[in-house]
Amino acid sequence: MDRFPFPDDLIRAQRDWHATYRALAGPRPRHSTELRRRLLLLSVRIEWHPFWSTPAGWSPAARVELRRLTAGDERAAA
Repeated sequence: MDRFPFPDDLIRAQRDWHATYRALAGPRPRHSTELRRRLLLLSVRIEWHPFWSTPAGWSPAARVELRRLTAGDERAAA
C-alpha cells in the first residue's frame, strides 16, 4: 500500500512537469517559450493542489515522495 494516497491528477501533473523540464533542458530546445510557460503552469497546479491541504499532504515528506515516485517511473520508462 502506498504511504501517501496521491490523487491521479497530481501524479499526472508531476509526470508532465518532469517531461517538460527534460524537454527544456535539452540542447537547443524548440519552442522554449511555450515549454517555460507549461513548466510554470504545471508548477502552480502542483503547488496549489488541494491534496496539500489534507492531513496526508501536510508532511514535507509527501512532496519528496511525489517527486521520487514520478521520477522513478520516468527512469524505468526510458
